[in-house]
Amino acid sequence: MNIDNYLSNFFKGTKNPSLKAMKFLMDEFNHPEEKLKAIHIAGTNGKGSVTEMITNVLINEGYTVGKFISPHLIHYNERISVNNNNISNIEMENLINEINPAIEKYNSTSDVPITLFELETTMAFLYFEQKKCDFVVLETGLGGLYDCTNIINHPLVSIITSIGYDHMHILGNTLPEIAYQKAGIIKQNSLTVIFEGQSKINNVFICECERKDNVLHIVKKSDISNYSFDNNYQYFDYKNFKAITVNLKGKVQVQNACLCIETFDILNKLGYHISTNSIQNGLKTVIHKGRMEQINDKPIIIFDGAHNEPAIKNLQDMVKMYYAKMKRVYIISILKRKDYNKMLKLVAEDKAAIFILTSGNNPKLFASSDELYECMKQYADIDRIYKKSLNEAIEDALLNSNIDLVHFVIGSFYTYHTVVDIIN
Repeated sequence: MNIDNYLSNFFKGTKNPSLKAMKFLMDEFNHPEEKLKAIHIAGTNGKGSVTEMITNVLINEGYTVGKFISPHLIHYNERISVNNNNISNIEMENLINEINPAIEKYNSTSDVPITLFELETTMAFLYFEQKKCDFVVLETGLGGLYDCTNIINHPLVSIITSIGYDHMHILGNTLPEIAYQKAGIIKQNSLTVIFEGQSKINNVFICECERKDNVLHIVKKSDISNYSFDNNYQYFDYKNFKAITVNLKGKVQVQNACLCIETFDILNKLGYHISTNSIQNGLKTVIHKGRMEQINDKPIIIFDGAHNEPAIKNLQDMVKMYYAKMKRVYIISILKRKDYNKMLKLVAEDKAAIFILTSGNNPKLFASSDELYECMKQYADIDRIYKKSLNEAIEDALLNSNIDLVHFVIGSFYTYHTVVDIIN
């Protein structure tokens, strides 16, 4: 079987809000989702980092941990892994052969066929059941309420990271509307962890938890103390947890780490065992590819998949923390469906930088360099804006030997494999 050809036949987007297909598939396979001990994670930004932190700490403790993420950066198999070992092509093929008859059965009577995300979520659940995972860390694909992963009815803990503007055509145009969609992962008689935010957002989660007899844990900024950072790590205390070290850049990662620490405290109270030593080691060694990842040393090239306003603001904070004294070049590719006007306006706040606008690596998906250029020239001086192909921009960056210069490749995770291929 050619897996890529098979997967290409499935619709890759979202459809009318419904878990009908997922309920059918779970019925067909004797509900594998009910046999999983799931930690369910939603949010506009930060859910990928939290997923990696939670997974790494649990692996450090010696547990067998299934992880489900999206999108992938290079290989599709990255979406489904156990102890950070990706599912193999043979294992995927076996699962596809097992699931396909059920898909054909559903499609034969439904006007809306099974989507790619419904297929891969079903594959993940079956795979994690087969591998007898102790824990499963599930990252929602989009939203929460109608996300395929929300077929999980009894998570151990639900975690909701930051809320911001993204996917408004699906999730709503206001932050409370978006928060309500994310709050869909809050379940009856369970537990939820959030980081304190705007009151209008907090209230959405508070009300939903009260309605569902769900115990809400709110991580507060005031519980974080003794913060410092250097070029390698960030250091802080959280409540009674002292001298925590996290191997990810940016203060937002400290907030994400605290969401994880709060979650581990809950799991310990539920009768599981996650030691302080495992928390320390897991956070200190965590890797999140595609987020402020230095993919080349000389010259310095950093990839960050920042693709919405909150992510760009976090990027700006990290630039000020770590790279304020260096000359900066941004290589930018943005999907057509994103609000690139607002993103570029924010990026342009770096008044000393040079901006290289590209058409990404897929003209069907990405806004053209011409479109980005016309937008960007409203916000930055013309002599600091250039148009190039993505390949040319990366190749030119590699030729620059200026040790005081850093290139940031930003705007979308979908360019990652192209950029890495050129560098390697």
